[in-house]
Amino acid sequence: MKPLTSYTCKLTDEQAATLQAHLKEYNFKPREVPYARFAGEKDKLNVVFYESGKLVVQGKGTQEFIEFVIEPEILKQARLGYEAVLNPDLMLPRFGVDESGKGDFFGPLCVAGVYVNESVVKAWQDAGIKDSKNISSDKKMAELAKVIRETPGCVTSVVPIGNEAYNRLYGSMRSVNTLLAWGHARIIENLMGQRHQMNPLPVRAISDQFASSKDTVAKALMTMGREIELVQRHKAEEDLAVAAASILARHEFVTRLAVLEKQFGMKLPKGASAAVDAAAKEFIAKHGVENLPKVAKMHFRTALRAQGLPEPAKTEWRKR
Repeated sequence: MKPLTSYTCKLTDEQAATLQAHLKEYNFKPREVPYARFAGEKDKLNVVFYESGKLVVQGKGTQEFIEFVIEPEILKQARLGYEAVLNPDLMLPRFGVDESGKGDFFGPLCVAGVYVNESVVKAWQDAGIKDSKNISSDKKMAELAKVIRETPGCVTSVVPIGNEAYNRLYGSMRSVNTLLAWGHARIIENLMGQRHQMNPLPVRAISDQFASSKDTVAKALMTMGREIELVQRHKAEEDLAVAAASILARHEFVTRLAVLEKQFGMKLPKGASAAVDAAAKEFIAKHGVENLPKVAKMHFRTALRAQGLPEPAKTEWRKR
């Protein structure tokens, strides 16, 4: 494996001061760099700390500098090159599956799956792939979705369930978890159908455990999906493959929500809130209650409130 020649990370003011003292002590030649708080060079190694708090290290000595200076003396933690040692599963070929739109009254439910292998994991080392809930803007989401889709060796699948189809499925299944299980099983089946593009073959599929019983998804698996190990766990989005799937699912959701907004000429807020309640009432006033199932999930209480209908009493949850 080629040694690292470029590295970026964020530093606190205290860490930056420690690094600046190190550069001075070890006779790094000061440099003037636009928007930099300080910069230095030595033996074909360039170190620049920007006003934004971003550190950039470049040059042939980057890997050695990170391993022997930045990590032990500045960050005081070992990260570079140790991920695979500390977590061998990180490099395994696998699927990640996640969904978006489950808690949004307006818009579809979108389920996505991503196949990763060792080369994909390494390609994403500095790409910023993380759980979509930690990504601040739809623009950034779109950029990362593009990176995921264009990474050599990565295979993806997205299943969008539009509102009318969602409402029909919910009407027959009567359970969000059953509907989600079907979506996850469909994604795994789609990915398994693309195995000829995967090298090496996946060893497991990982998804968030959204139902109390793991059998909910296991029972929904289709023919090819039963050939692979299914791992369900809480906070599954900490796995890189699941995080990538969450990005694709959320990007699909916001893209399709924007299409609905354009089609019906009004803002359709995300989530479920007072603003969503107000938008639901506005939608009915403009387009009629008969069109609400085209943009909304009708089993939400929001749908009843928007129509002025009584809500069923909430059942108190008790631990068995």
